[in-house]
Amino acid sequence: MIYTVTFNPAIDYVIRTDDVKLGSVNRAASEELYFGGKGINVSAVLAELGVKSKALGFIAGFTGEAIEQGVKDMGIEADFVKLHEGSSRINIKLKAAEETEINGQGPHIEKKALDKLFSKLEELRDGDTLILAGSIPSSLPPDIYEKILSSLSGKDIRFVVDATSDLLLNVLKYRPFLIKPNNHELGELFGVEIVTDDDTISYAVKLQTMGARNVLVSMAGKGALLLDEKGKLHRCGACIGELKNSVGAGDSMLAGFIAGFSDGDYSYALKLGTACGGATAFSDGLAKRSLIDELMKQL
Repeated sequence: MIYTVTFNPAIDYVIRTDDVKLGSVNRAASEELYFGGKGINVSAVLAELGVKSKALGFIAGFTGEAIEQGVKDMGIEADFVKLHEGSSRINIKLKAAEETEINGQGPHIEKKALDKLFSKLEELRDGDTLILAGSIPSSLPPDIYEKILSSLSGKDIRFVVDATSDLLLNVLKYRPFLIKPNNHELGELFGVEIVTDDDTISYAVKLQTMGARNVLVSMAGKGALLLDEKGKLHRCGACIGELKNSVGAGDSMLAGFIAGFSDGDYSYALKLGTACGGATAFSDGLAKRSLIDELMKQL
């Protein structure tokens, strides 16, 4: 079973308008609601590919209830910890001449609730996959990723981590199966600017020597690069299409890779991940199977 963890899920309220004038009433031309957060995004694209997963995390209030129902409507098994106070966040995505985002803060997560999450994680068994993705709320300890991997380190679980800075660096000693920085995040990890492919490869190798088994680096219009645990380098070009959406493309790539790796084929996993990332980037919401299949033919 694949498990995803979303510490701070959200309702994304997307508003489209021709222009925004501060200090006056603005009318929306259209609006949409999406239920997400990085882990939920991964689960949603996995479901689109016919792969089952269970979504874990925290929800609160009426917005949390809506997120839980929305996740279930996407065909995802949900097992969230319900908080007694606060509300799950609403993120406003304002799409006008320029794109503006206002992200909510989210509820406070108490130690009792965190203990409940750890109890749920104890149910993971050998052969399961655990995906930790994204930043964490300020109410959680900064080493929460490390604590989770440490608590499960005695089991044969595939750890997948999509995070930045110390959240990522501190878990490398647990030899995660896969990490997925983009080229900018890769440079930030080492305080350098990534300019060439050789730079990307060099620092991907460094992450491997620090413990990561497989390093997947997304490079926007330059495609993606995978350094697998056998030391082999795989490359995949970018898909061609009209960019509509920057939210969830990385999560979609991660989902596609995990789904594609079910048969142990790294090259196919990279290809499917790239197609899924492109399908989200070229859509108003997350990737749909029809577009994923279409983009696979490009690669």
